[in-house]
Amino acid sequence: MPDSEGHWEALLRSSGCSKRVIAHCRSVRDLAIEYLHDDIMDREVLEAGALLHDIGRGITHGLPHAQAGADLCRRRGVPEEVARVVERHIGAGLTADECTLLGLLPIDCMPRTLEERVVAHADNRVAGPRRICLDERLLHAIHLQKRQKQRLYRLWQEMEMFRQTPGT
Repeated sequence: MPDSEGHWEALLRSSGCSKRVIAHCRSVRDLAIEYLHDDIMDREVLEAGALLHDIGRGITHGLPHAQAGADLCRRRGVPEEVARVVERHIGAGLTADECTLLGLLPIDCMPRTLEERVVAHADNRVAGPRRICLDERLLHAIHLQKRQKQRLYRLWQEMEMFRQTPGT
């Protein structure tokens, strides 16, 4: 797997991502690294997944961007574990049934690995390039069903236990 940040950013640019989307992806990557535990997580998958999580925004800015981005990654030869990070980063995940109800492909998009969960959480904590608190995230999620908001809250609690840099 390429280990250069420049390689992944070039892939974002060539996929049509704007400077604003790329800045957001960098912020998500920077935050995700604060949750890294080298003994139980794959740093390369975490960094690449965080940088590429919104690659589908070069295709669409709607909810389908995660599945579109994962498909794009697979077609471009990005490792499958990174493509799954991209596919599973929406909120705190979507079940196959929820995907169907939202007009997406009916596939399981629940983050399973620690890398997938950290990137989903880091994305929830970043609005544009700016870090936000739980209250602000929940305000943005007011339209979600109760179980999706609960899932978001539980992911937040779980991931904060992994945090390396307290207080931000």
